[in-house]
Amino acid sequence: MKSSEPQPGFGGAESLLSARALAAQALSRTAGAPLIEGNGVRLLRDARENYPAWLEAIAAARQWIHFENYIFREDKTGAMFAQALIARARAGVKVRVIYDWMGGFGRTSRKFWARLREAGIEVRCYNPPRLDAPLGWVSRDHRKTLAVDGAVAFVTGLCVGQMWAGDPEKNIQPWRDTGIEVKGPAVAEIAHAFAQVWASLGAPLPAALAEVEKPAAPAGSVAMRIVATVPATAGILRLDQLVAALATERVWLTDAYYAGTPTYAQALMAAARGSVDVRLLVPGASDIALVKSISRAGFRPLLEAGVRIFEWNGTMLHAKTAVADSRWARVGSTNLNVASWLGNCELDAVIEDEPFALEMEDMYLEDLENATEIVLDAKRKLRAPGQPRVARPSGTSGRGSAGRVAAGTIRISNALGAAFTGRRTLEPVEARLTAMGGGLLLALAALIAFLPRLLSYPIVFVLTWIALTLLIRSIRLYRLRKTQQNLIAEASSPPSTDLTRTKLDLPIGGRAGASVPVADVAGQKIRERSAD
Repeated sequence: MKSSEPQPGFGGAESLLSARALAAQALSRTAGAPLIEGNGVRLLRDARENYPAWLEAIAAARQWIHFENYIFREDKTGAMFAQALIARARAGVKVRVIYDWMGGFGRTSRKFWARLREAGIEVRCYNPPRLDAPLGWVSRDHRKTLAVDGAVAFVTGLCVGQMWAGDPEKNIQPWRDTGIEVKGPAVAEIAHAFAQVWASLGAPLPAALAEVEKPAAPAGSVAMRIVATVPATAGILRLDQLVAALATERVWLTDAYYAGTPTYAQALMAAARGSVDVRLLVPGASDIALVKSISRAGFRPLLEAGVRIFEWNGTMLHAKTAVADSRWARVGSTNLNVASWLGNCELDAVIEDEPFALEMEDMYLEDLENATEIVLDAKRKLRAPGQPRVARPSGTSGRGSAGRVAAGTIRISNALGAAFTGRRTLEPVEARLTAMGGGLLLALAALIAFLPRLLSYPIVFVLTWIALTLLIRSIRLYRLRKTQQNLIAEASSPPSTDLTRTKLDLPIGGRAGASVPVADVAGQKIRERSAD
């Protein structure tokens, strides 16, 4: 029997105000971000709308520009933005750029960054490889933000590269992606998020830039949260799961590299079973060849629960968005996989505004017009009439971030675990994953059997590297602990006179006015008393 009490959610006139307040409090605590009123937000689709808005804001900068992006490619688009930033730096604007080492590896040369630095731009690289951190490379700065003068900021899924812009001359279509322009008090939160990462890479921003974090005047009526996550915080994961639980009508998701964890998949399935319209739009062709198999390996349980899944028919779909109950929306850099949720620095704008959410829903429905729905028990996916087979996006290296590798590894391990334990039935789409696992293990077995010494070399190297790293870190920690203990001891001891240095004018040995250390005087008196 269903309860007749109103259920808290984002939609439905029957919701009580107290339930709404409770839901708002839960959202704030789950996301770790307050609700900020009075903002102006503009939805920007693809590079054709995002890039011109970014360049316009950069050209209008008078005080500072803070640009943080995972990929800054050395191509036509990268050169365009470099020139725009250099022009403002030469005009006296303080320009600061953060890029990720993994995102720039093989894509951007040192000469590119040297050119920016020579023009007066401060450039910092996030998490380059370090000998004392063998696994430190897993954490990446996957954010894509731009803030200018505290007046305007952009939160987006777009990086800087020609693939987002496309190339009409070569008939290369642009990637599908989404971003927003923000004006108002929320800009300060985006600037603050940049300042935190900047400080983690070197000296913090100058004290004069404290104005950066002061909220600007209201610029609209939109309420929003800026969810800036760092490794191991999982703010967006908790928030998305809560939204799936609170939604009463619909949850529509778009993601580039879906590899949801079991708990996240269960949240979507529970919502679908509760008559919520849950939809997931993913790429039909990916810049990482294995991603499609990894994503599809988890589709069947979702489909069986009533989740509708669509694959984009165009070039690479790179957007990371969500919209629920025509009231709540999310746009940013976080993908629906454990690497984004737990391993990266990410930043998303979470917007609670009905007109904006309705605009997001309209955009989602337009995207579905160029997508194909995945259904159960179909021998093959049917493309829409007139739709050609989509090849893998061109202009990419096929390499993904460490985060995508980690997410793929987890999905592969789930498939292999199911094959060993029999806890669930494997799907045909997982044949590639199990074949890869079997082939790698067979190759490893052959190496051990025929070339044991050859195999031992990398194992010895890795073990030695890890051992030396641990020993070096332990020595540093011991030294740090000793220093801290000395400081605590000095702070806790009462002030006293240094007897070895203080001198008094006393008659010693018949010489009036001779100076002698107090310690010597005390020693002489002790000797005199002992002689008595």
